[in-house]
Amino acid sequence: MRVVVAGSSGFIGTALVAALRGAEHEVVRLVRRRPAAPDERGWDPPAGRIDAGALDGADAVVNLCGAGVGDKRWNHARKQVLLDSRTAPTEVLAAAVAEHGVPTLVNASAIGYYGDTGDAVVDETAPSGTGFLAELCRQWEAATEAAAEQRVVRLRTGLVISGTGGLFGRLTPLFRFFLGGRLGDGRQYMPWISLDDVIGAIVFVLEHEAISGPVNLTAPSPVTNAEFTRTLAHALHRPAPWVVPGFALRAVLGEIAGEGVLAGQRAVPKVLERHGFHFQHPALGAAVAVAVNG
Repeated sequence: MRVVVAGSSGFIGTALVAALRGAEHEVVRLVRRRPAAPDERGWDPPAGRIDAGALDGADAVVNLCGAGVGDKRWNHARKQVLLDSRTAPTEVLAAAVAEHGVPTLVNASAIGYYGDTGDAVVDETAPSGTGFLAELCRQWEAATEAAAEQRVVRLRTGLVISGTGGLFGRLTPLFRFFLGGRLGDGRQYMPWISLDDVIGAIVFVLEHEAISGPVNLTAPSPVTNAEFTRTLAHALHRPAPWVVPGFALRAVLGEIAGEGVLAGQRAVPKVLERHGFHFQHPALGAAVAVAVNG
């Protein structure tokens, strides 16, 4: 396959490009600077521009663009950045996919689509929830509408377990320095997935044309924050005696505490399982051990 990847410089994008090439697929990377390598093509999402020929012969486009949800405290301006960094690139790519007749668009989304679901098990048939993250995901997914005549896959990704980046990469040093602990009452579910399985699932989706629509990129066994805390502490041989109360998290983090830290989704990957995807790390302990030990 010839696969065009937007957002290839992130930690998921970098790993995906390597995996696709390892599977002997051809990769074209869209970059927002002047192209500096033979496999790069330029694009400017705010201007709606993609270099001529960038999508020629493409079998699929994978869009992983989006500013980090937890990188900064939310305010009106930051929320607009989070929204614009997702919807604008998606609209440009969806229109280009339709115009050039590219068969498949695989577009990032997030498990926050479901809102806070408590301990109810949710799969891809569940409705969208309430709150900013749910609305962000709804608009993000709606931005693929121009490609509705093509095969569109919307990846609702959970917490990615990786020692090289993401939220997990930021949590690990805290536990190493004996600062890890349960968040709030610890009962909120954390739908997690290893980086290996994220990449494996994206390649699987690209290669299986029967898959379309929403796909939960989560492991089959979501865990509570309390269980996640115990597992990570055990892997690092550290105690995790601390409890960070909800009011303290809200005071420090603001609105994101209520939606992104103290809320959760007991999400399961029904679509991947139905199509026979094999998880390398179906259990949290093994996934954390790989991420911690390299």
